[in-house]
Amino acid sequence: MTGRVVVVTGGGTGIGAAVARRFGEAGDRVFAATHAGCDVTDEAAVAEYFAHVGPVDVLVNNAGVAASAPVERTTLDQWEAQLDVNATGAFLCTRAVLPGMRERDSGRIVTVASTAALTGARYTAGYTASKHAAVGLMRTVVAEVAGTGVTANAVCPTFVRTDMTARSAERIAAATGRSEQDAEEALATASPLGRLLEPDEVAFAVTFLAAPEAAAINGQALVLDGGGISVS
Repeated sequence: MTGRVVVVTGGGTGIGAAVARRFGEAGDRVFAATHAGCDVTDEAAVAEYFAHVGPVDVLVNNAGVAASAPVERTTLDQWEAQLDVNATGAFLCTRAVLPGMRERDSGRIVTVASTAALTGARYTAGYTASKHAAVGLMRTVVAEVAGTGVTANAVCPTFVRTDMTARSAERIAAATGRSEQDAEEALATASPLGRLLEPDEVAFAVTFLAAPEAAAINGQALVLDGGGISVS
């Protein structure tokens, strides 16, 4: 599992940083694409970035944003921003690497989605829709590459101990008058785990799906929540 070229979008912090670190420790050449280095919502910037990187063996679509509001108070800007990063960003990056992977008959695409990609939750219209779209994209890619050496899968974690989750706790505290600690505990108990996931737990799942030995795993949405959601 060494010597591959790996691109991790949103690779500077949180889950992305943990994913990049795991691949790097395995001996892979990792490009941790931050927003400053590659705006995944910009078609030209994505094309330029991947042209610079060259052939990619593993793409991890991790860049993501989130906002929270009831549907009727969700602004169009909030809606579009989440779709742009979480769904369109994954599309542009996937489109950039797919032809080369198909030509070499080898490649792994792993999308970091969310349990929100498989169910609905209050106050998350833009986030939930965008994560559903990201998983839908993954399944469409699989329909096109099935039977080749390319695989596409997703990981769907519950709340993870990241800055994004901390901001969610802040918004809950501001809206409800609860303390941020109480708000974080409420998020932590939203799954049977009864705690927040650690970024490295998600990174393990990503590297597992990207392993050469995972060639038979294709089109799966791997849920990381301790058993709260079952996917048939």
